[in-house]
Amino acid sequence: MEVERRPAAAGRPPLEIHRSPRRRRSAAAHAKDGVVVVRLPAGLPGDEEERMVASLVRKVTGRVRAESLGGDEALEQRARLLADRYVDGVRPRSVRWSGRMQRQLGSCTPATGEIRISREVAAYPDWVRDYVLLHELAHLLVPDHSAVFHELLERYPRAERARGWLQGHAAGRLAAATPPLVDDPPAG
Repeated sequence: MEVERRPAAAGRPPLEIHRSPRRRRSAAAHAKDGVVVVRLPAGLPGDEEERMVASLVRKVTGRVRAESLGGDEALEQRARLLADRYVDGVRPRSVRWSGRMQRQLGSCTPATGEIRISREVAAYPDWVRDYVLLHELAHLLVPDHSAVFHELLERYPRAERARGWLQGHAAGRLAAATPPLVDDPPAG
């Protein structure tokens, strides 16, 4: 088994990558003493390995951040406080962190009263986390994005600022993931 150690980098903890010829398809990761330990099959193409490592690190760090904020219990408690203050005291049946959300920050099922918030949101500023929670709470009262829905959200004093932060964050992620449109000319 080959082991590679990578130091912490911008927004990422140190990594310990274990490549095993015995692993065929599965990959796994966990946090141990501040290091994310990633276990991969040996021989993966470089770009596939990097995508897999990035995905696993996001999942592990998201779980750690959500737990550091008090887990599901604290998230549900925060939702109750925000609901009382801004959305007429509506009560969800459950509020929990989700490690499965890839493209959404939150989701609400009005019929069951369940709210799920992406663990990625645990890394956002608290006032942005509150906005994401309020967005989903408002869906318990208004299932669409109508004017009535937006009026509920505007009760939150930092709503506009949070939307701007989220738009900027999304644009930054898109820019980082998008290759340039035109390659630089060859040197020479």
